[in-house]
Amino acid sequence: MSLRRTRPHRPHLDQLEERSLLSGLTPSELLSAYGLGNIQFSLPGGGKVQGTGAGQTIALVEAYHDPYLAPDLVTFDATYGLPNPNYRLVNLGGQVSNPGWALEESLDVEWAHAIAPYASILVVEARNQSRQALVAAVNVARQVPGVSVVSMSWGFSEFRNERAFNPYFTTPANHVGESFFSASGDNGTQGGVQWPGSSPNVVSVGGTSLHLNGLGGIASETTWFSSGGGYSKRQPEPGYQYSVQASGRRSTPDVAFDGDPNTGVQVYQTPLGGGQGNWSVVGGTSLGTPAWAALVAIVDQGRALKGLGSLDGATQLLPALYALPAQDFNPIPPLKYHTIGSATTSALTSTGRGSPHGPGIVYDLVSITSGQGLATAAARPAGSSAESARVSAARSIPGSDHQAMAPAPHATIRRTRLPFAKERVIRPRL
Repeated sequence: MSLRRTRPHRPHLDQLEERSLLSGLTPSELLSAYGLGNIQFSLPGGGKVQGTGAGQTIALVEAYHDPYLAPDLVTFDATYGLPNPNYRLVNLGGQVSNPGWALEESLDVEWAHAIAPYASILVVEARNQSRQALVAAVNVARQVPGVSVVSMSWGFSEFRNERAFNPYFTTPANHVGESFFSASGDNGTQGGVQWPGSSPNVVSVGGTSLHLNGLGGIASETTWFSSGGGYSKRQPEPGYQYSVQASGRRSTPDVAFDGDPNTGVQVYQTPLGGGQGNWSVVGGTSLGTPAWAALVAIVDQGRALKGLGSLDGATQLLPALYALPAQDFNPIPPLKYHTIGSATTSALTSTGRGSPHGPGIVYDLVSITSGQGLATAAARPAGSSAESARVSAARSIPGSDHQAMAPAPHATIRRTRLPFAKERVIRPRL
């Protein structure tokens, strides 16, 4: 079989990398490294059940159409002994395809399924890679009954009125709780913050370089030099970040996962022209996005067994991620710390709180009962120098106010058309 290593395509386009590599990580290797391969939940009547995402639906928002997505998943599953999932495709754009996006879809579907093998998979293919088309696809995905996590392995540069879109990344009324995940970008911190990961309602996922030892454990995990992140120019600092920074601005990413193509994973894909499928070694923050979505699908399975609802990302999951104990994460040394003006900041703008250290992180998230009291302004007394720096920095964001900082879990934008900023032309570099 032929192997190649690459970073998949996203709207904030990164050039694909192709190099020779003997092998990428397999599902069992990655699950074992992060301690996610033996999650067990107690049943109400006694006994145990494996944490597999059973009863949950993972929605993956993509662009264009990949006609080989389903059969490629079957090959991937057969190779690694995974069950065939309950799989559904919603095609919003017809038969137009794109090779970069086809690789993205294969990565997202195969690895969301590998992490949570008994979760249902919903793929929503946007008609193209514009913001308008992708947000329309998100709006479709989030309203499908049973969807509890939504993965968006793509990003754009921030734009003037991006805060108007925050309600699209919230749980609709009369729907089970939903969490939203987005890639932080593959252009390093110099590339700036990417939207929609900049939204305070979205979990932004950064990338690491993960090296295993001979026993399958983590030998070392460091910041991947291309992991994107930084401080938003458009979004104020949410209350759940008060414990880690004082910039007054939303920082990204929140968490991390293996992303370096040099420590990437196996992906199977058939070329769009047909013929023999190929195994590739793929990396990028696109890997961590569906992986974290699948991890939270497992959490939501455990919550359902306890009679609790699936997590709401804006009001429960994001505050919880910043309130969890340090031992729930693998700490990743930063490449460097950042400052904004006179504010002292400590958010790790490449890897956030770190990669998952299971099974503790899963069990702790299962036990969350409320978003209240997890990470609030009480953690930083009013009048402190850090609080003053935060407020001062927030005032520099155009249109910033306290009302805009509060999540609106069930808000509806009452417009006849979506309020999109002027689009710039995006030309893939393949």
